Amino acid sequence: MFIKSNPNPAGAYVGDCVVRAIAIAFNESWYDAYMELMLKGLVLCDMPSSNHVWGELLRDNGYKRYIIPNECVGCYTIRDFCGEYFKGKYVVGTGTHVVTVIDGNYYDTWDSGDEQPIFYFKEE
Repeated sequence: MFIKSNPNPAGAYVGDCVVRAIAIAFNESWYDAYMELMLKGLVLCDMPSSNHVWGELLRDNGYKRYIIPNECVGCYTIRDFCGEYFKGKYVVGTGTHVVTVIDGNYYDTWDSGDEQPIFYFKEE
């Protein structure tokens, strides 16, 4: 189920999906998530929104990465993911978007349920 959520204090809903997803996953403020991503990016000499940076931040915080099988290209969505992974906390990447899934619900500023995930991080 889609749950509208926007931790961005300015109400922005484009361009900061990584920060929003981390804030929701870590249950912290947008500011704290931004700072953590910025510092991790500085250490890794990469942009805070790069997959490498936010992936390392998630790994540092007890998440493990998994790949979505490539068996049904174009037909597996975030909504499908939520139906399959209805227990636990996940940060899901589509290649162009990032969304947090908690207990089968996806939290985002817009209904991204039709987006196609390619990998995810699971809180272990």
